[in-house]
Amino acid sequence: MRLLVIVLLLAGGPLAAQVFPATDYPQGYFRNPLLFPISLSGNFGELRPNHYHMGLDLKTKAVENQLVHAAADGYIARIKIEPGGFGRAIYINHPNGFTTLYAHLNNFYPALEQWLKEQQYQQQSWKLELQLRPGQFPVKKGDFIAYSGNTGGSQAPHLHFEIRRTADDVNLNPLLFGFPLTDNVPPRLMRLSVYDRDKGIYEQSPRIFPVKAAGGNQHTSTPALITLSTPRVSFGIGAWDTHTGSSNLNGIFESVLYDNERPIVGFRMDVISYNDTRYLNAHIDYRTRAGGGPWLQQLFSLPGYINSIYGGDQNGIVDLSDGAVHNIRIDVKDADKNLSVLSFKVQYKAPASPAPATARGTGKQFYPLMLDGYEASDCEFYIGERCLYDSVFIRYSQSAASSPSVVSAVHSIGANYIPLQEAYLIRIRPGRTLSQEERLRTVMQWYAGAKKDVQKVEWQQEWAHARFRDFGSYQLVIDQTPPVIVPSGFNDGSDLSKASRIVFTVTDNLGKFKNVKTYLDGQWLRFTNDKGRTFIYQFDERCPRGAHELTITAEDEAGNSTTKTYRFTR
Repeated sequence: MRLLVIVLLLAGGPLAAQVFPATDYPQGYFRNPLLFPISLSGNFGELRPNHYHMGLDLKTKAVENQLVHAAADGYIARIKIEPGGFGRAIYINHPNGFTTLYAHLNNFYPALEQWLKEQQYQQQSWKLELQLRPGQFPVKKGDFIAYSGNTGGSQAPHLHFEIRRTADDVNLNPLLFGFPLTDNVPPRLMRLSVYDRDKGIYEQSPRIFPVKAAGGNQHTSTPALITLSTPRVSFGIGAWDTHTGSSNLNGIFESVLYDNERPIVGFRMDVISYNDTRYLNAHIDYRTRAGGGPWLQQLFSLPGYINSIYGGDQNGIVDLSDGAVHNIRIDVKDADKNLSVLSFKVQYKAPASPAPATARGTGKQFYPLMLDGYEASDCEFYIGERCLYDSVFIRYSQSAASSPSVVSAVHSIGANYIPLQEAYLIRIRPGRTLSQEERLRTVMQWYAGAKKDVQKVEWQQEWAHARFRDFGSYQLVIDQTPPVIVPSGFNDGSDLSKASRIVFTVTDNLGKFKNVKTYLDGQWLRFTNDKGRTFIYQFDERCPRGAHELTITAEDEAGNSTTKTYRFTR
């Protein structure tokens, strides 16, 4: 047994090389951007809702305002400020052709922070994306550039760090660049899934088998011999990785499947573009996950997955029609080449009597890489070439509206377990003639369970249209209710002489506002919007001691606006 383990370990490298090309990245060029040893809460390629994680999440000891340093010589090439996503982010271009990104930051270093503030006042916008000249803000390796934070879409204090190719802005796995991170822990294998490839991926539920340890880095399925009644199958795995001294469950780096020692297919988390990050939904078993099941990574590429992370025979089909026992091996590695191996046997046995014909899906069948549509009397939808990952039956139905503000039927399209790569077009005709004012205040609302969204519609004669990137139910709503401005700790006539800041939030009846403008004594005033609906102004030279008038205007997606004026003394 020990000899077999050694043989498998030695075989893994050259066989995997048949699936993936070799990579060569500079080692030791970039330093740890923090002053203490790296500990990861998230790694590159980790599975997240609707996207791959595109960098490393470096722990900051659960606090904000740790010092962040430039990973190498270069210049600050871009700054991005947004309420979600990265929050406050710095991009540094380096002379070796790579770019590093630092995100979820608090304040930048003083000179850069002051310049940013000036730009925001010039453009009268807190949200900005700025391109900088090469000589404008040069940095040396180790220079202090910002304080770590929890801004944007971050859920807890940490530093999000990325490495990209400067030429095409494609993300690379930072763990391949030789950062000092001790990792002697192989990936943890949890479960195996099996798929009938004579069926569409969204028309089936996989057979899932538990995985158990078999000594050393070896694992086997339960049972060790899996008998299948379908001759063409593919596999998926549930696996996690961690590193020495950490309990966080992170993503795996690589997996390769072998049939009787012949490499069939594999995937590797080394190079992913932001243009392709949503293709995670084609990599995972989306239907199982959408139904509350585990994360399963498919060892096969769906036909609509463009620029995929897979290598080898990407359809990943194992042909069992010979009736023989097939020895299947799945190697799973982390970026430090720690290896876990899952070995099991599969065999096809035809049913004693023909299985009853499986009912085909209802609705209209749509295909990836093809433009097609569906047209009813008062609803039409059109699915583009890059919307679907696999062929699927899409059902349509309609029901009566339940609210007087809803001016159309409720149109239900598809199912929540069918993912979309790109938004598709939906056209709805209202149930009555709308006035011009009503048309101006009409939005299309999507909902699926507790999730909701609205989009401003465009009109083409009597049809309203909008685009959404999720299936569900859609209706036209006349929204004539403006957003609500909620001051926090102040009101009209307040004495703020002892306060250090002004805070307010904005709410809307449909849950989405478009923009917020703030003016102090008639001049635009910068409020930060680092987290969703909260706006904060820290008192500075723009608001000297004395009496002032603050005007806040908020507008929603339908164009409704509200303005509030607050007089205060500082």
